[in-house]
Amino acid sequence: MVKTVNEAFELFLRDYVNLDPDETKSARRGRDWLVQQIRLFPDKDINFPKLYSEKDIFFGSFARRTKKRELDDIDIMIALHADGSQYQEYGDRIEIYVPDSAYELNLLCYENTNKLNSRKVINKFISLLSQVPQYSSAEIKRNMEAAVLKLKSYPWSFDIVPCFFTIKNILDKDYYLIPDGMGDWKKTDPRIDRSRVNEINQSHDGNVLNTIRIMKYWNKRVTMPSMPSYLIENMILDFYSTQTYSKASKYVDLEIPKVLEYIQKNIYCSVNDPKGIQGNINTLTPEEKTKIFIRACLDEMKALEARQLDDELKYEASISKWQDFFGFDFPIYS
Repeated sequence: MVKTVNEAFELFLRDYVNLDPDETKSARRGRDWLVQQIRLFPDKDINFPKLYSEKDIFFGSFARRTKKRELDDIDIMIALHADGSQYQEYGDRIEIYVPDSAYELNLLCYENTNKLNSRKVINKFISLLSQVPQYSSAEIKRNMEAAVLKLKSYPWSFDIVPCFFTIKNILDKDYYLIPDGMGDWKKTDPRIDRSRVNEINQSHDGNVLNTIRIMKYWNKRVTMPSMPSYLIENMILDFYSTQTYSKASKYVDLEIPKVLEYIQKNIYCSVNDPKGIQGNINTLTPEEKTKIFIRACLDEMKALEARQLDDELKYEASISKWQDFFGFDFPIYS
């Protein structure tokens, strides 16, 4: 029975927006077991590179708790020991050069060079994953920067990204180096994304995550082009990072109009990568930006109308307006 807007949103978040708690527990168990298997690879293959397991890290929206349903992928970064290797930056790419003493990594270099081939590194992971008996019937392939493991028994895949951890540079910064999909490497640092989400969410009494997830649901509706998940997440975090005098409400319907207003004002602007690596992450086309702007304007008006109806205690009409906003998965008044 749904008689109030709050009840409708609680049901909607539970059944259609937030990940199922039991599925989340199962996914984490599977992820942890997979990492344990990978850490056995050097024992199973003397040519497998040395691991630097202290620097393994979970990343992506599942790890940051900003993933909405359905759970489709789980990201894992597995750190390798550089074994004396050095890297060189060339603007749009990074090359890693391996010393002769690093036998295992030398086997994964481009032919007749000491330059490490990230595709070969990924393929090395794939070859060992296929030897794990529990994964014998799984689909395992390389996809850009990751080895992708898709089990038939689960709806999600594991994206396994090999990486190296750098020493601190002259600016006292260190990074993870991951495959760039073309055979070379690129910088990233999921620690910054994770810390940023946690800090902003905690500063708003833990109420930002539900807003991020429900706005990602809105973003995926077919009423407009979808923003990349990482883009809309960071736009919402940018908004709440500026809200130092007012905290996000636990009632997400109060937050939705504010976020839509922010999107309208900023969809045409640059959105800086919080890691300071990628620069502007708002790579939408002008046409896409305009369609998103229009949809955000129209839906902000719907949200404000729904809020007004709720304030007037017209719960059935308010719930109906929110269903128009979110689609037929949103509960009906009953």
